Amino acid sequence: MSIFLDRNTKLVIQGITGRDGSFHARLMMEYGTRVVAGVTPGKGGQTFGGSVPVFNTVADAVDATGADASVIYVPARAAADAMLEAADAGIALIVCITEGVPVLDMMRALPYLREKGARLIGPNCPGLITPGQAKIGIIPGMLATPGPIGVVSRSGTLTYEVVYQLTRAGLGQTTCVGIGGDPIIGTNFIDCLDAFQRDDTTRAVVIIGEIGGTDEQNAAGFVQSGMTKPVVGFIAGQTAPPGRRMGHAGAIISGSSGTAAEKMEAFQRSGISVMQRPADVVDLLRRRL
Repeated sequence: MSIFLDRNTKLVIQGITGRDGSFHARLMMEYGTRVVAGVTPGKGGQTFGGSVPVFNTVADAVDATGADASVIYVPARAAADAMLEAADAGIALIVCITEGVPVLDMMRALPYLREKGARLIGPNCPGLITPGQAKIGIIPGMLATPGPIGVVSRSGTLTYEVVYQLTRAGLGQTTCVGIGGDPIIGTNFIDCLDAFQRDDTTRAVVIIGEIGGTDEQNAAGFVQSGMTKPVVGFIAGQTAPPGRRMGHAGAIISGSSGTAAEKMEAFQRSGISVMQRPADVVDLLRRRL
């Protein structure tokens, strides 16, 4: 099984004719994702790749194809409006790859998406992949393989590293989700941990956090009270100087709660096995399975 995404998901790509949208559209199609439509205002009536119809609006795409998921490859200034358009059209799963989306735009968009019942993953995220079935976003498909391990991460590149380590060791994945590193995101650790707990085929979960905020501490509390499956964790930024932003907009320490040390202690208190480095994931999982 999987969470959020499977081979039956019907995807519309917002910004399919742009540089990034077209490049990753081809990769998603090659992987087997059911890309049923693209959207670029003013280019309705065209086709992409010889088979994917392009529409002027998401509503037109949904009416014509029954799409139930969307991925957004549009400039940051237009990303929030793209999310709102997808939600208005009835899209259930919205994945925003775009980075640099203004926080004020997200403060406006996220409550509306929740009111509409849409799940947002991102922004500023690599998306998600259910190995052997479908992928949405930019996670390299060749790294993943089907299996019993769920992965959720704030970091794109660390997602790739951990998935590679798992695959190389013969530990396949149910679904790998990159939730994004911005201060305001649509789907958090707890959302994913709860979904993995409910998924019968997920036997263990890997959680990859980083400095800044308290999302990892909240996740640790959920693991302690709401999960029966083993969880292995890693915190990036263990050598980051206090007060300095490290890569992600949300990765900035504010007081002691945002430090790597505090997050790792919270993981350990909750029963999460803590990696000192990503390569430790295989040994820790094998001890817990």
